[in-house]
Amino acid sequence: MKIRDITNAIAAFAPLQYQESYDNAGLLFGSADWELTGVLLTLDATEAVIDEAIEKKCNLVVAHHPIVFGGLKKINGSNYVERVAIKAIKHDIAIYAAHTNLDNVRNGVCNMMAERLELQQRSVLSPKRELLRKLYTFVPQADAEKVRAALFAAGAGHIGAYSECSYNVEGTGTFKAGAGTNPHVGGQGLRHLEPETKVEVIFPVYLENAVVKALLGSHPYEEVAYDIVKLENAYAEVGSGLIGELKAPMEEEAFLRWVKQQFNTGCVRYTPLRGRPVKKVALCGGAGSFLLKRAIAAGADAYISADFKYHEFFDAENQIVIADVGHFESEQFTVELFYHILTEKFPNFAPLKSTIRTNPVNYL
Repeated sequence: MKIRDITNAIAAFAPLQYQESYDNAGLLFGSADWELTGVLLTLDATEAVIDEAIEKKCNLVVAHHPIVFGGLKKINGSNYVERVAIKAIKHDIAIYAAHTNLDNVRNGVCNMMAERLELQQRSVLSPKRELLRKLYTFVPQADAEKVRAALFAAGAGHIGAYSECSYNVEGTGTFKAGAGTNPHVGGQGLRHLEPETKVEVIFPVYLENAVVKALLGSHPYEEVAYDIVKLENAYAEVGSGLIGELKAPMEEEAFLRWVKQQFNTGCVRYTPLRGRPVKKVALCGGAGSFLLKRAIAAGADAYISADFKYHEFFDAENQIVIADVGHFESEQFTVELFYHILTEKFPNFAPLKSTIRTNPVNYL
């Protein structure tokens, strides 16, 4: 097994195209062509984690947070990022990060938080736009099903919980085959009229190459006519945060105590209570203050996230209860998510979970 087998499995679950523009997810150190000796899963690729990887003979560290976020102008060991880089390179250890791309997928980091609270009727709090494409193509009617099947197999045609979705219109196509061609129907030098089916399917942008390859491989024509259009539609399966409902309403203080227990945090910072039961809950792993207005607009009674600044707590304005559980605490279940992704893809492979608690924040 090569390192690319592991990284491809994670990228299939959380495509790199879904990361935010400021992010640096992907393979940060090492080569995808290296033979894999072992995988160590962690939230942060710290020096202690690299030492653990060396000790356990793992030449791939899969982390949530990219150890290199901005550019490195020097690598002389003057800070922990540079020391990690030096040690990883010296010991041929690859580092792969799945960060905001893993945050943004429907079953990603936020879903792990929702699992802890047993939220029902979950949906993405702030769906992303411009991640969907629509393909139009024109196929001889007798070959339409073959082409549709190939497009579906490549991942096109999914709308929510529905698959193999397409729209088809019957019509007539015309063409004149030029010199040196070998037309599927008709002959050279003559205008040909062919009963065709216009097939329309949508797909997420990261599948574009696979979808086009499937189209060209299944279509009978030498020259395939097709259009790909960017859609402005919100993509309900990808975006920031989640929102859902508790199995039963809870009194606010009891809810906060339960959240503290479920996230095993030393501290929950929260806004004034409103004297109303908590039923609808929004959440976001990591720094999530940017989603507060979304949570309020969605009618959430409580919003669980991390890294709220002092003045941002005022923005609750008695419309919602903010519960800041801590950055590490909100994302701590990401290692379990990595483990699930890899063991589901490779049932006979055993990735290792780091034993290093990388949280730099302590509580008295």
